[in-house]
Amino acid sequence: MAFELPLFPLNTVLFPGMPLTLHIFEERYKQMIHDCMQAGQPFGVVLIKEGIEALGPLAEPHSVGCTAEIAQAQALQGGRMNILAIGRERFRIVALNYGQPYLHATVEEYPLNATLNGDTAIVSRRLRPWIEAYLGLLSEAGDVDFDISALPGDPEALAYLAATVLQIPNPQKQVLLSAAGARTMLDDMRDIYRRELPVLRLLLQEDEATPVGPGPFSLS
Repeated sequence: MAFELPLFPLNTVLFPGMPLTLHIFEERYKQMIHDCMQAGQPFGVVLIKEGIEALGPLAEPHSVGCTAEIAQAQALQGGRMNILAIGRERFRIVALNYGQPYLHATVEEYPLNATLNGDTAIVSRRLRPWIEAYLGLLSEAGDVDFDISALPGDPEALAYLAATVLQIPNPQKQVLLSAAGARTMLDDMRDIYRRELPVLRLLLQEDEATPVGPGPFSLS
């Protein structure tokens, strides 16, 4: 079923169930957040395909995004605000409307096909150790503080968390967000983790080996 949704084009990809913090300073988005709070409705987060994030013409977004429910809002001077939003549901854009101060779209729900058959459960279990190892490295580097035991058992929730923590370019994350089914998304992520884990390990080893400050023979 199609419905109208205000859109916030950003240089980030939001997945269902994941948090997003934003500092709202631009007039059109101050108005958008105010309107959403007044109406008790979510807004849509979409990755920018072409254009800039702020202080320019409305950007062209990718066609698949995620609704964001405002969980907390902190009012600041000049109408600015800090908000915490939580990703809720995937959607697909049917038509864009550039005729208002902030971007609107007609969208349709685009739920992940998450049929929990035996194959999906097996792929989810196979992905889990890779996520644990990756988060362990990020924790050692001080980039995250995450309790491994808190990893969700539900394959869909695990897929969205795994996609969020990956340190990969946003266009690659957009491909994951746009996946038709949980099995496809989990398969793709296992391939990515198998590729990215050795890279991350190597980068951390290089950081540890890099001397800090001038060496003993420095002439500076």
